Amino acid sequence: VQLVESGGGLVQAGGSLRLSCAASGLTFSFYAMAWFRQAPGKEREFVAGISWSGGSTYYADSVKGRFTISRDNAKNTVYLQMNSLRPEDTAVYYCAARLNRVEVDGKYAYWGQGTQVSVSS
Repeated sequence: VQLVESGGGLVQAGGSLRLSCAASGLTFSFYAMAWFRQAPGKEREFVAGISWSGGSTYYADSVKGRFTISRDNAKNTVYLQMNSLRPEDTAVYYCAARLNRVEVDGKYAYWGQGTQVSVSS
């Protein structure tokens, strides 16, 4: 199984980025997907999650209204559209996959290698 993130980079505050996570080696449509992030010196935290069908989405309060998670099961890809970015969004962003439902506890079977997002003030 491989999860490969892309789309990170450096952006000014107020800007936007779109992260992608391409999955292979698993039946993608069986898996709930999520994005987590980890900033330097901080614990990894849940950002957003989406059910296997895409019918249910979940967000951390800190990103609600600014970030949107979506998926394309035909392309085995999950996305995170990030708008109105803030310096405190700076972190390494990871996608993760697990069977059944989205959980915020980090107990996911598969993880990507991460992509850096840096937001300057």
